[in-house]
Amino acid sequence: MPRTYRVYTFLAPALLPVYQVITRYLARQLNYPMELQVGQSYDDLAHADFSFICGLPYVLRTLPRRSPPQFHALAAPVLIGERYQERPIYFSDVIVHRDSPHQTFADLRGCTWTYNEPESQSGYGITRYHLLRLGETNGYFGRVLEAGFHQQAIRLVAEQQVDAAAIDSHVLEIELRDHPRLAQQLRIVDSFGPSTIQPFVAAAHISESVQREVQDILTEMHTDDKVHTSLTSGLISRFVAVKDADYDDIRGMLSACEQAGFWTLR
Repeated sequence: MPRTYRVYTFLAPALLPVYQVITRYLARQLNYPMELQVGQSYDDLAHADFSFICGLPYVLRTLPRRSPPQFHALAAPVLIGERYQERPIYFSDVIVHRDSPHQTFADLRGCTWTYNEPESQSGYGITRYHLLRLGETNGYFGRVLEAGFHQQAIRLVAEQQVDAAAIDSHVLEIELRDHPRLAQQLRIVDSFGPSTIQPFVAAAHISESVQREVQDILTEMHTDDKVHTSLTSGLISRFVAVKDADYDDIRGMLSACEQAGFWTLR
């Protein structure tokens, strides 16, 4: 019996059922056991064969100063909706409470801001880059709070415990669909992006032949009716092949902030 491939997800819990379907489908097509685990920290990447991971932690682990790279991007989702242009991209939507007086991002100076976690492109990295472009690198927000997950950040805004947050547009759409009361409590006042969407990656120790096989399976799986149903339930049209260079947009944002010495929102 071959050992089990270890697949980790570091993405929003709202999409866990979709990742479970994808992992089971990969296992059937490869005829090889695979086990999906929820990553508790990025230290778990040391044990991963494959991962669903945000673009920013992927970039941080494939920078030129890391040679050879730890991971290889294989495929990424194309989301359902005109704003996604049939491309593997997503946005970060800035939300406030429905009754908030704030109408634009410019109104949020001195307000309370929450984010999911500091290695998140959608919740943290692109917000930092947006502030850099505005020349606001000396403490724009009055208080900054780490929520842990996008879902928690959404609820902190909905419950008026904080003023605003930038939320992965994919996660936000699912949360507002599945929890209609949230849709009644929130407004979008701005959007950042797009950014290249989160990749499915292979660890460097996975052979090139297996990487190619996995990539082929992922980019064809939407043709399976059962998988397609699960993908669409997660507002995903299909997966497409991606490569490392597709994440140069995120690398550029990170590099600009580093060169400016702008390390943290706090």
